[in-house]
Amino acid sequence: MTENTADNQNTENEDNAETNNVEHLDTAPETENDPVILLAKERDDMRDKMMRALAEADNTRKRAEKMQSDTQKYAVSGFAKDMLDLADNLRRALDAITEEQRKDEVVGLLYEGIAATERVMLSNFEKHGIQKIEPTEGKFDPNFHEVMFEAPTPGKQNGEIIQLLEAGYVLHDRLLRPARVGVAKNNGDEHKVDTQA
Repeated sequence: MTENTADNQNTENEDNAETNNVEHLDTAPETENDPVILLAKERDDMRDKMMRALAEADNTRKRAEKMQSDTQKYAVSGFAKDMLDLADNLRRALDAITEEQRKDEVVGLLYEGIAATERVMLSNFEKHGIQKIEPTEGKFDPNFHEVMFEAPTPGKQNGEIIQLLEAGYVLHDRLLRPARVGVAKNNGDEHKVDTQA
């Protein structure tokens, strides 16, 4: 029995020695000068810098693609704005010829030629993403309309379009020129408060 007791004590002493060594390793002070810690910090910094550089490169690529797309999409905007005056003048010429004048053979042919020119021009506008805006009713939208006058109009709400003065145009989703309109102005009779009550 003494041998068993001595063996047990030796085994316990060995276990205690290992535990003390493990505790000694666990409680070893970590210093900032430790090469493993320094390398781990440097690795984390480099990883962070690399991820930021990749994100910046991706953002730069996306911006360049958008600029290229916008350049292609809106390259004709200057030319298109210049052509709007021509479209307006063709429309004015057509509106100036009365129904009675169109019965004359020469004036009728002239009218048809101007109308055909206008149709071709508007067709080419649409082919290149230019849309005509001709609101004659509905609510005033400052993104697409410009108010030229306000007039009291019974049965119409404040800010409702009552007359189109000049058509507007949009290139894809950008406004080339707002539609010039007249809007209803509420004279305030409907909203008066009865102070006699």
